[in-house]
Amino acid sequence: MTQVMMMQEGNQLTAFLSGEIDHHWAAVMREQIDETLKATTPQKLILDFSGVTFMDSSGVGLILGRYRLMNSWKGTVVVQKAPASIKRMLAIAGIESKD
Repeated sequence: MTQVMMMQEGNQLTAFLSGEIDHHWAAVMREQIDETLKATTPQKLILDFSGVTFMDSSGVGLILGRYRLMNSWKGTVVVQKAPASIKRMLAIAGIESKD
């Protein structure tokens, strides 16, 4: 099952993503993340992909949209722990993933 768990520590929000990120689930995740972002306005958003088993281009859109939102608040986004197959897709899109 695809889901997002969020943990806030000070000015940092970490979204732990798991399952498959396709068109449908990317929209669900986006809503959940954005609700929390708007309620907490952190300076840093970490998107943790360690639990993601599949991602299509909708996942790239999910990331880029959070970059735009956080940038409007002068915040930052970090993508971390993406599996190798997803790292390749992110690299093609120009998105860096930290381990």
